[in-house]
Amino acid sequence: MHDHSANSGTARPLSLAVLGYGKMGKVIAQLAPQRGFEVRLSLDIDANQNGAGITRGNFQGIDVCVEFTEPGAVLENIRRVAALGCNLVVGTTGWHERVAEVRQVIEASGVGMVYAANFSIGVQLFYRLARAAGEIFAGFPMYEPYLTEAHHKFKKDAPSGTALEIKRQVQPYLPGREIPVASVRAGHIPGVHELGFDSEADTVVLRHTARGRQGFAEGALYAARWVVGKKGLFSFAEVLEKGAGG
Repeated sequence: MHDHSANSGTARPLSLAVLGYGKMGKVIAQLAPQRGFEVRLSLDIDANQNGAGITRGNFQGIDVCVEFTEPGAVLENIRRVAALGCNLVVGTTGWHERVAEVRQVIEASGVGMVYAANFSIGVQLFYRLARAAGEIFAGFPMYEPYLTEAHHKFKKDAPSGTALEIKRQVQPYLPGREIPVASVRAGHIPGVHELGFDSEADTVVLRHTARGRQGFAEGALYAARWVVGKKGLFSFAEVLEKGAGG
């Protein structure tokens, strides 16, 4: 791994590989040059069947790899990229129940990886608000919690990884009150998540609405810069808490 100063105007761009050249991959590739990266490799699903595109030759000189593919491909991609000694940022969801297995792979390979159900900084702040809401409503059992989420018709997993993460973070504050999750898949919705508390008298709602994909790309590139030179498995929430110099 190379040492780069994020603040140095003379530092060469970081070399980036983009795995998954769908809507998210394209937004990341478009934004990357403005954020101090050079996209040296982009592999769509056809070029990376069963991880076939993840070769030592293709990854020569790559500083960091950003992975936004699909649940069926992500674990093999992680294994192969880690085996090449390249650090990763993984935005694919639908695999987080296997995080212990991935941690073993990352630690055995001696690389660094950042993952999240959602790379929007606003969503990460929403998690904190959601925990606070769980704590506040814990003492008022007349309020029943619920989660709803809506995404575009192309999203493969439901409920979204973000909705499951909100539930995971809030549920401990509300023992005995199961938080149901409802999902919508339609049109071109970038992403809406709502945590509600409903009583006979009224409803209180926390909502995050993504306006597009740029927020996710900004967060993923922030994580990509941060993870260069690091070892271990980190959630994006940990990265934001540690800050740019962490």
